[in-house]
Amino acid sequence: MVKLDILSDPICPWCYIGKAQLDRALEAEPDHPFAVEWHPFQLNPDMPAEGMDRRSYLEAKFGGKEAAAETYAEIDAHARAAGLEIDWSRIDRTPSTLDAHRLIHWAGIEGCQTAIVSALFRAYFQEGRDIGRHEVLADIADARGMDASVVLRLLATDEDREEIAGRDAAAREMGVTGVPTFIVARQHAVPGAQPPELWRKVIGEIREKGHE
Repeated sequence: MVKLDILSDPICPWCYIGKAQLDRALEAEPDHPFAVEWHPFQLNPDMPAEGMDRRSYLEAKFGGKEAAAETYAEIDAHARAAGLEIDWSRIDRTPSTLDAHRLIHWAGIEGCQTAIVSALFRAYFQEGRDIGRHEVLADIADARGMDASVVLRLLATDEDREEIAGRDAAAREMGVTGVPTFIVARQHAVPGAQPPELWRKVIGEIREKGHE
């Protein structure tokens, strides 16, 4: 197997698109060599724990309502091309994702990391759920076979907060400035939401090397 490390944030639309395109490639290549692991990168590491109004956040980030609308029109077009229907109207708040990343970390220990990542993307982008809320995270965990009561208990503590913050900081020190960022075999960084064709080409090249 070849390690595929993915740095991502569950409120990043490009990460959602990038995962959808990678999924299409892996579905087309069911005997692919990748062992996938997800890693934390917060788009907004200084976001208050309670999050903030999404409209205010976007207008501040992109310099006004018009610029934000233009940016998200482009993102929506790319999402649709990737087969995703994002319901922007249901997203009221931009949450802190620190606790979501803690859940992803715990899901990795339990062997259901990709399922939790998928569920977080769906909850935020399609259902408009606030994935900064502990009850929402526990419900997502429960639906994917994790113990909701344990997750709630852990979320109420500082368990693994420093771990997540440290891994996020380490990624930035390595030079990662945006997500998604994919790292193949711990050597080759592939930034951005790449088309399925690129991933199928990478898989083909890995196979060829394996037969040399």
